[in-house]
Amino acid sequence: MAVEPAIAHLLRRAGFGYSPAEGDQFNQMSLSAAIDMLVDYDRVPDTVDDFIATPGFLGTTTRGPFQPNSRISDARQRWLFRMVHSTRPLQEKMALFWHNHFATGFGKIAGQIGATGASRALAAKPSDDESGVRGQYELFREYALGNFRDLLLQVSQDPAMVAWPDGDTNVKASPQENYARELMELFSMGVDFYTESDVYAGARVFTGWNLYRDRIDENSTFVYRGDRHDTDSKTFSFAIYPDGGKTIPARSATDGMQDGVDLINAVAAHPETGPRLARKLYAFFVSEFTTPPETFIQELAGVYYSSGYDLRTVVRHLLSSAEFQDPAHYFARYSWPAEYVARLIKGIGWTGFSAGSAMTPMANMGQILFEPPDVSGWRLGTDWFSTGTLLARMNFAATLASNQQFALENMMSGSSNTREALLAFMVDRLAPAPYDPPVSNDLLDFLYAGDAFWTTTVARRKAAGLAHLIGGSSEYQFV
Repeated sequence: MAVEPAIAHLLRRAGFGYSPAEGDQFNQMSLSAAIDMLVDYDRVPDTVDDFIATPGFLGTTTRGPFQPNSRISDARQRWLFRMVHSTRPLQEKMALFWHNHFATGFGKIAGQIGATGASRALAAKPSDDESGVRGQYELFREYALGNFRDLLLQVSQDPAMVAWPDGDTNVKASPQENYARELMELFSMGVDFYTESDVYAGARVFTGWNLYRDRIDENSTFVYRGDRHDTDSKTFSFAIYPDGGKTIPARSATDGMQDGVDLINAVAAHPETGPRLARKLYAFFVSEFTTPPETFIQELAGVYYSSGYDLRTVVRHLLSSAEFQDPAHYFARYSWPAEYVARLIKGIGWTGFSAGSAMTPMANMGQILFEPPDVSGWRLGTDWFSTGTLLARMNFAATLASNQQFALENMMSGSSNTREALLAFMVDRLAPAPYDPPVSNDLLDFLYAGDAFWTTTVARRKAAGLAHLIGGSSEYQFV
């Protein structure tokens, strides 16, 4: 049974598509109940990792023990496994959103604190790590729909983030401006709403926000070093305090960490931060094809401020809105490689397939988890697509479909009496954007080609090829 269009749209945007079982589960819900289940994911136990290396689930491939807390290649596989199998898909979707928003790359960090240290800083799961390290990705999962001000504060003290823009060298004798610029330009209000003097003042605010490196434990932790903090006052061009005050007062070295807290409070409350977040969330959840109505952006921004920066309230409002639910916005965003791969695996199947087999194809598509190209994150929209990256998607669809040939044969049992029935079954199963008649006719031509008679044997042989063609089609590249 095909999944109701509004539910399918929700599962593509607030998750990574759906397996047949998930489609059946959500199809029995009202749209509002489905939104609540996705948004209120804390009600669902976070047990997805318990099924790694368990028969019936996506596999993993590694040299020696599987160590996602300390080996980045294993961490990438664990994240894809979670995208495919998590019963809290919106949590993983928001973690991916924040990974791009707070872009931080493994390669540079590994050059500073070593490959194991960088892997732990980015991906360690506290309950599994011997020292209780919480990697940045686990921070994004924890605060996926949390308070944005609290998320900013946590990110500002996150070891991977401190290392990435060289914050560990930020001392009063030589203030390092990178993080202050990123905080204002990329993470909060945006490029047009601060001055260069604000950047320098912000750099002074964060002097002493450094790292402690345990080379034996291969672990780096945040540390505030008061003796390296600039204790003088700092003045900004925008309000820092609710009374309109623009100057952070001089403080003792012991109390100087409050400077950073005050600046983070200010940028979270800035009148441009809410609208900027609203525009990014609109592009991520609603559409990249249309300019968002300014009234809706201000509506979302109003929810952001009135809720005290509560992202769960903002995202629930967005998903429940007429803008999100408008059928004109179905398939109105280009899928990221991670979304494409996870969704295709959910649709075609994973029996005997490994997350490790998707890593190189994803890289060829233009996305390596934990390795955004720079501080601005990945280039989105049509920038995901070139001759090479589209070919990589088509090749992955071919590889996965061929790998799942026998599983596909079992799935289509009873739905392949005719070529038209098989095509209808596979389109319902993979759910691409609607095909125009010429494309549907081309797919039927494939099913008719080479065989005068339609038999069960022919249907089985054609099933994997049809899945490949659908997964590689232009219509499947949208979510």
